[in-house]
Amino acid sequence: MDLREGATVADLMRLIEEMQPLMAKYRGAIAVSVNQEYAVAGKELHDQDEIGLLPPVSGGTEGESGEYEKTRTFLVREKIETEKIVADLKSGADGAVVVFDGIVRDNNRGRRTVYLDYEAYEDMAVNELGSLAARAVRKYEIRDVVIFHRLGRLYVGETSVLVAVVSAHRAAAFDACRWIIDTLKKTVPIWKKEYFEDGAMWADGEPFPSEIGAQ
Repeated sequence: MDLREGATVADLMRLIEEMQPLMAKYRGAIAVSVNQEYAVAGKELHDQDEIGLLPPVSGGTEGESGEYEKTRTFLVREKIETEKIVADLKSGADGAVVVFDGIVRDNNRGRRTVYLDYEAYEDMAVNELGSLAARAVRKYEIRDVVIFHRLGRLYVGETSVLVAVVSAHRAAAFDACRWIIDTLKKTVPIWKKEYFEDGAMWADGEPFPSEIGAQ
């Protein structure tokens, strides 16, 4: 899109709404990213910026060696091996490990689930997961955390998202794990489509936090 020099995210949204009036209906529900980072309405845009219009979300990359480093975040398409990941994370300095293992259940909204498909704005999702992990380490003074999220097709009983936190004390581990999964579900651009025996639909996302919504 061509914009005047000095145009902002708000200017862009107004132009989009002029071209597609239906977008105005969703103004309070979407967020805008600029170069794979959430952006406020007043952010100035520049030539060749990459803009993302993100609906509410519902939901690092692994090295070739399969090993991972401190503050580890992964988008994967293969099965998440929870027990191995947690075992590798623990150390003698830890007094607690808290794990959130999100699994695909066999029903939702009174309908029988067959499978789920997960999609992501992948580069941005990797960045957001890494930022989330780093913030958790600073915020809660935990020793380490790993976050795994599956993409692609998942069946009942499979792990879709894993958060594992280790620290010297249980309170920090519990608090950090809860904060990570709750924030992830609101800010990391991953979306879920649910397939039932009688049809399919995109899962409703949670509203974006007020500081990143496109107002």
